[in-house]
Amino acid sequence: QVQLVESGGGPVQPGGSLRLSCAASGYRFDDYAVGWFRQAPGKEREGITCISRREGTTFYRTSVKGRFTISIDSAKNTLDLEMKDLNDDDTAVYYCAATERRTCPPFIGGPQKYQYWGQGTQVTVGL
Repeated sequence: QVQLVESGGGPVQPGGSLRLSCAASGYRFDDYAVGWFRQAPGKEREGITCISRREGTTFYRTSVKGRFTISIDSAKNTLDLEMKDLNDDDTAVYYCAATERRTCPPFIGGPQKYQYWGQGTQVTVGL
């Protein structure tokens, strides 16, 4: 049984930084395409980044490119998201998501492309 658990969310000032982490059981991040999504109030869940360690590829949504960095810690089996220069538009619940495929879906893909989800962690910019 695959379980994903996020941590690291919280309040942050505009321009600040935050690091999210996702721990997995029953699943190896190294083996599949995995990513991060977010959902702001009243908006659809959107994919912001995907990484495939096997393919050596990473993809970012335009709005976070250059500010967010996705990575995998193989020793700890965690999926991490380093976020810098945060602004109000980054306020959302952030979810780690995992697939059963080796390559990232085109353009990161929609939520239906990912089979496993964490419970989400709230990031609030401005409080």
